[in-house]
Amino acid sequence: MFRARERESASAVRSKHEPKLSAYQVAMRDRLLAAPVVPAPAPWRSVGVVPVGGLLGIGFVSHPDSGRDLVMVVSHDGHGLFDTVTGERIARNRDPDPDGSTPDQAADLSCPGLGPVEGDRVRIAGLFGGGLHSGTRDRWELNVVTPAWPNERVLLSRDGGLPHAGPHGERWWHLFHCDCSTFRAAGFSPSGRTIAVATSSDLSLWTR
Repeated sequence: MFRARERESASAVRSKHEPKLSAYQVAMRDRLLAAPVVPAPAPWRSVGVVPVGGLLGIGFVSHPDSGRDLVMVVSHDGHGLFDTVTGERIARNRDPDPDGSTPDQAADLSCPGLGPVEGDRVRIAGLFGGGLHSGTRDRWELNVVTPAWPNERVLLSRDGGLPHAGPHGERWWHLFHCDCSTFRAAGFSPSGRTIAVATSSDLSLWTR
């Protein structure tokens, strides 16, 4: 009898703190779960996936000469700088100064730049916090959702076309499914020309 009452009490506590999903919420979750990963629409194109073991975070910076988007990657193996149009690594520091090797050591979550941006500070989003741009001036948006926790899904949309406002593949696109590694960050470069998704094992890039 005592154990039965314990179970009833535990159930009551759970129901109080875990409200039942509404019909709208269930339909939204089911819609997200049913959407397959698809290529990004024009004018976006996939640059590719760059393997980076032990990735901690990423940050965008502009090339001082060309203005081209670059992305800095911070990992357990050091720092790297990549061209976001080609995916080419253009600088590498395997042994950064321990005092600045990870962004949590700076109040603004930044790390010292390298290669063509040496001497600059680059803000890093990922394991230690921070964030990237979630939208562009011409109304592209990225949303990170977890309809089946803990696997994040990255959704690209245009003009407010998030799942409830239009069909998948026309107004919104399931761009990335993080089901093999731990999600770190996703967002646009400040210029709006690049999309990056970072996990603990790789960096995926799209450009336009």
